[in-house]
Amino acid sequence: MAKAKKLPSGQWRVLVYSHTDPDGKRHYESFTADSKREAEYQAAEFARDKDRKGRPENLIVAEVVQKYIEIKTNVLSPSTIRGYENTARNYIYKSSISKYNIRSLSQIELQKWVGDLADSFSPKTVRNAYGLLLSAVEMFVPDFKAKVTLPQKKDPALYVPSDSDIKHILSHIQGKELEIAVLLAAFGPMRRSEICALTTNDIRGNIVTVNKAMVLDANNQWTIKSPKTLSSYREIKYPQFVIDKIKKNGGRIIEATPDQLSSRFRRAIRFSHSPKFRFHDLRHYGASIMHAIGIPDQYIMDRGGWASDRVMKKIYIGTISEEKERATDHILNHFADMQHEIQHGIKKS
Repeated sequence: MAKAKKLPSGQWRVLVYSHTDPDGKRHYESFTADSKREAEYQAAEFARDKDRKGRPENLIVAEVVQKYIEIKTNVLSPSTIRGYENTARNYIYKSSISKYNIRSLSQIELQKWVGDLADSFSPKTVRNAYGLLLSAVEMFVPDFKAKVTLPQKKDPALYVPSDSDIKHILSHIQGKELEIAVLLAAFGPMRRSEICALTTNDIRGNIVTVNKAMVLDANNQWTIKSPKTLSSYREIKYPQFVIDKIKKNGGRIIEATPDQLSSRFRRAIRFSHSPKFRFHDLRHYGASIMHAIGIPDQYIMDRGGWASDRVMKKIYIGTISEEKERATDHILNHFADMQHEIQHGIKKS
């Protein structure tokens, strides 16, 4: 229990923690009285009332979401917590649903909130916000049941770079630090967070060991941490010409942060007049080209650090236009040969 302090006026004051608002600011209640005993008694009464009000039946949505994030802070990655905080701040705390008592929260209010979000934001954003809110409420009210219709998922319109695209951008950035990053991403395929954390100590011969990533922490500062998933730990064997381009004087291979890397890549795409695609799409290229040349899915998963083939197949294995054209030509030639044999009465063994 907080102790009273005597003020210059002769009175006694006690400060009692009240709450932390959604912006992270801590708030306190002040109790002042002529005697130390009275000030501490008032503070104790407030603390008891606050404890009663803090029970699940008296909490509102904004409070349980905030408490949920606080509880998860030490067990989830900084980037995940930062994502939760951004989602809560932008899509939950600002909406009317944040004021609802979790015990009286109904399907109607939930569905209306989801519908309002869907009018302005992508299905993915809506699903993320709903998932966070539901997880928070269920932590404090385990028997809470929700049946809400969510907006249908939309497959991302991904552009998968071709061999020609990769050659074109590499010729434009030849000799620059960005060239090394592109080679590691396209031929790995490595993530930008993994590339920015890579050091010369992680390279032995032409084997690159992936064992860390550069991410933003809860204070929005770049930090080096362990990979998010066990599957991200891996060793990637690169062509010797890629290894030869990497500096050998120690320290990080790429000095840029992930955001700086993406920014430089966008600028290179623009000035090289390349088709518009993101730095992350280089991983799409890496997975797709391995798939196109017949590499087994399990090896693609291992090389790229994917935890499941479902994720890899749905998101990362696209159709490269050049490979598609080759496949189409092969199909058409097969059918043309069949027609030729039919017309000439040739039976193919």
